[in-house]
Amino acid sequence: MRAILNNIKGDKVIWAVVLLLSIFSILAVYSSTGTLAYKYQSGNTEYYMIKHLGILILGFVLMYLAHQVKYKYYARISQIAIYASVPLLAYTLFFGTNLNEASRWYTLPLINLTFQPSDFAKLALIIFVARLLAKKQDEVEDFRKGFISVMIPIVIITLLILPANFSTAAMIFTTCLVLMFVGRVRLRYIAILVGVGIIAFIMLIAVAVNMPKLSGRFGTWQNRIESFRSGDSEANYQVEQAKIAIATGGITGKMPGNSTQKNFLPHPYSDFIYAIIIEEYGLIGGIVVVLLYLILFYRAIKIVIKSPRNFAAFLTFGVSFSLIFQAMVNMMVAVNILPVTGQTLPLISMGGTSIWFTSIAIGIILSVSREIEESQEKDIPVKNTEHVVA
Repeated sequence: MRAILNNIKGDKVIWAVVLLLSIFSILAVYSSTGTLAYKYQSGNTEYYMIKHLGILILGFVLMYLAHQVKYKYYARISQIAIYASVPLLAYTLFFGTNLNEASRWYTLPLINLTFQPSDFAKLALIIFVARLLAKKQDEVEDFRKGFISVMIPIVIITLLILPANFSTAAMIFTTCLVLMFVGRVRLRYIAILVGVGIIAFIMLIAVAVNMPKLSGRFGTWQNRIESFRSGDSEANYQVEQAKIAIATGGITGKMPGNSTQKNFLPHPYSDFIYAIIIEEYGLIGGIVVVLLYLILFYRAIKIVIKSPRNFAAFLTFGVSFSLIFQAMVNMMVAVNILPVTGQTLPLISMGGTSIWFTSIAIGIILSVSREIEESQEKDIPVKNTEHVVA
């Protein structure tokens, strides 16, 4: 154990935040899966907690391994990962198993977990775009050599995800736009990419309307947006139950395990777990969770500022922004600021691949932090002007 602790490097505050979020996760998942346990596991309420604990432990292992890898190698790994993600997404789009109204590909049947290629593709794309932006800093203002080469993978990946999972595609697209802005891409080029995205979405809607067999997900998006705008209680059943959970939580909450809305919310352990946290831990607990994510982002930005190379800076920013953006979307859905999206709360919601890829993402941030610390210990000057070579 001491040897492992001695090998844990990187930002200690981030490690602490991850640990605290994991504790929230274990408590909230254990509390919110009671109905699920009585329905599918003959009342064995420990089943889902033990399963989730195992997933979190493996997540910590993946995080530890990821933070031990030199961050420059992720530039090379992304070149393979981005090409692998295209056939995975295409296969899932046409042949994936339908789960919770979105295509999923089952690859881990022995432990009853599903593999979501979109999680893999999201991380691969962010790293790949960070690599391209760092490599092309001298050409980033050139439309053909700089912008087009960055735009192509973004468009391909988001278009493959869009039909099955609009919210994930939109979040990936937005993350890449912000990353391009940070990477000094001209605003008018980014505006062109936004226009391409809007046109592609309109074309998809047109195809869905004229081809009923392909209109299933479009109907879901339409219903969710219309229900959100109308405020109809019957159509917004999930949101109404989440509101009740938040309202009855008060300032200090009902205390752990005393949630009642977990018996009414369809997915209290994933999409609406933040509502359960507020119900049991009150406004105080909800604010603490928000602050933990903001602290994580703040520490990531500090790493960005200290990063020795452009790739390290773009990589850290892209990965951290993606995680915090997803967390904020999940929490805004729970408090009825956004329509229902189906996005999980990173490191807290029950899940398999979502937690594992989140853990790898945080491990990558810690990898950059570790190398900065090692450079400072050796009194190596840190410069922000070098380009990645990969």
